[in-house]
Amino acid sequence: MKNVKAGPLAGGIIVLLVCAVFFSGCGGASYRDGTYAGRSGEDDTGAWGEVSVVVSGGRITDCTFVTWQKDGTVKDEDYGKVNGEISNRSFYDKAQLAVRAMEQYAGDLVRAGKPGQIEAVSGATIAWDQFNEAVMKALSAAKK
Repeated sequence: MKNVKAGPLAGGIIVLLVCAVFFSGCGGASYRDGTYAGRSGEDDTGAWGEVSVVVSGGRITDCTFVTWQKDGTVKDEDYGKVNGEISNRSFYDKAQLAVRAMEQYAGDLVRAGKPGQIEAVSGATIAWDQFNEAVMKALSAAKK
């Protein structure tokens, strides 16, 4: 019987196959179907965030993210206004950037299918921190 040595290409293919098998179990978390809620801790202003994550077929299929001011007022199109008016355009624009980021973070989670893949929006990192914390709490209850 003749000894056959594998060349470097064959060795690389074997390594890739072993890695693929090993990491295939780690690629995406599988979650129990249902709707899961999570709430972040408060930031230095007393504001917090809440998520609702829907899992169907073991995958994240929907997510909503809302942040609340210390007084319990939702951060929406009025966030950054004073007495219903825009008194400081720069402050209002920055506040609205965070509001838009909330929708983006939720949509990005659905597209990515797992936490840890969502990039922060510059100027909305507090909301990003709150989002990630709330999502981790929600999905901890959904893990199989």
